[in-house]
Amino acid sequence: MTDRETLDVYDAKAQEYDTCFCAGAGPGEQLQSFLDHVPEGSDLLDLGCGPGRSAEKMAAAGHRVIATDASAEMVKLAATRAGVTARQEIFDDLTAVDAFDGIWANFALLHADEADLPRYLAAIAAALRQGGIFHIGMKIGDGMHRDGIGRRYTYVTETGLKDALAAIGLQPFAEWTGEDKGLAGTVDPWIVLQARKIG
Repeated sequence: MTDRETLDVYDAKAQEYDTCFCAGAGPGEQLQSFLDHVPEGSDLLDLGCGPGRSAEKMAAAGHRVIATDASAEMVKLAATRAGVTARQEIFDDLTAVDAFDGIWANFALLHADEADLPRYLAAIAAALRQGGIFHIGMKIGDGMHRDGIGRRYTYVTETGLKDALAAIGLQPFAEWTGEDKGLAGTVDPWIVLQARKIG
């Protein structure tokens, strides 16, 4: 993700984002589900890791964790998390093949350009080992828009996201939907899917 306006928001608000949205004592329901479906001692990637709280919980559960984010300030925070290897990377930097047992992309790919999303998903599928687990969170809607603080979003429909995963050999096995207030102050609907690489 290379949208400069979006990155500037995250660089400026990294600490606020960490404090407001990422604090918590243990894994939430979705992260626990992800951890329950990967083997012990897995190689995991937190793609678009933000401040690295989820990556830290993966490491605490005994996994080897790489955390990447395009925001320099987010990576600085993620690098302070125990057991986490944090790197500043954009989505295009994911070129690994058969490297990970699980990839966690929690409300990260929603900042990708709509035209780029299919190839990013294909790169994720290639980076997963057979049977690997993919977690994705996206906002529900259509097209691309900016929020009130300047972040660019690509929106998806439930059917569209499921079809996109099926096209690259990822079979969903868990789903959550809801609405939450985000950093921009609006309440938006979202969908989270977890899928297994089957082909």
